[in-house]
Amino acid sequence: VSTQSTGRPVVVERHDNRVIKVQRMTVLTSEQLEKFHRDGFLILPGFKTEEECDKLREHAAELVEAFNPKDHFPVFSTQEQRRLGLGEYFLNSGENISFFFEENAFDAQGNLTRPKTEAINKFGHNMHDLDPIFDAFSRDKKLAQLSNDFGLKNPLILQSMYIFKQPGIGGEVSCHQDKTFLYTDSPMLGLWFALEDATVENACLWAIPGGHKGPMREKFVRDGSGGTKMIHCDSTPYNMEAMVPLEAKKGSVILLHELVPHMSHVNKSSKTRQAYTLHIVDGTFDAYPQDNWLQRPTMPLRGF
Repeated sequence: VSTQSTGRPVVVERHDNRVIKVQRMTVLTSEQLEKFHRDGFLILPGFKTEEECDKLREHAAELVEAFNPKDHFPVFSTQEQRRLGLGEYFLNSGENISFFFEENAFDAQGNLTRPKTEAINKFGHNMHDLDPIFDAFSRDKKLAQLSNDFGLKNPLILQSMYIFKQPGIGGEVSCHQDKTFLYTDSPMLGLWFALEDATVENACLWAIPGGHKGPMREKFVRDGSGGTKMIHCDSTPYNMEAMVPLEAKKGSVILLHELVPHMSHVNKSSKTRQAYTLHIVDGTFDAYPQDNWLQRPTMPLRGF
């Protein structure tokens, strides 16, 4: 295998004593793969069209409008990776489309202080299997090839999330590693789609370049009694001074290594910062951990 000037892999094949160079179809160049493995993240501008982003945002608004908050009042807190008042609703969301509010969207009496469309933190975690529009966005040919570029032998979509990052109250996501929450013994790739411009002003992602070369710090699991707990694996502190902003234009996708430390600040701006995320795991794992918070007992994971 070699590379042409494009940086794309070229497979050298021999047929009847003739050497034939066949360029393998890829999404990433060898230089981009090298940058990802060096930094632990990679931004690909223009991966999705503006029309694709708009369609997903419009459909997300329809789903929120159809959701009745009186049925559930789940609150999603990202501060210190806590989960408050979620119970079975959160733990069953791996097979459902479940909605979670910002913790600052309620008054002292537990009443919403703003319309539900401005109070939703996110919804997840199975739109990619249950909703046709999200399924189409999540399973295009480029995403399948992207998984192959990273060497995933049996890529399976494990989780999807739609994140609103509401103006003024869009909560902080403290520094974490994705593998903390979705642990397997095989590789995993995170994809973060900017459905509108993500800037420092409206609380874009931040990450530590090269931070994925450090250890896994924590593991978030079920505690066996209907709740969850955080297991501390390594006390090495994050080098927060090394954080860099990952600003991304609408239509970009940010690729995240499973161990790269990343975060986002409170959105203090007047703008939303809507994003859609996927986590793709290599199905070559020996067995999916039964203590992972996300379980799919009746719905096997699917690939592309």
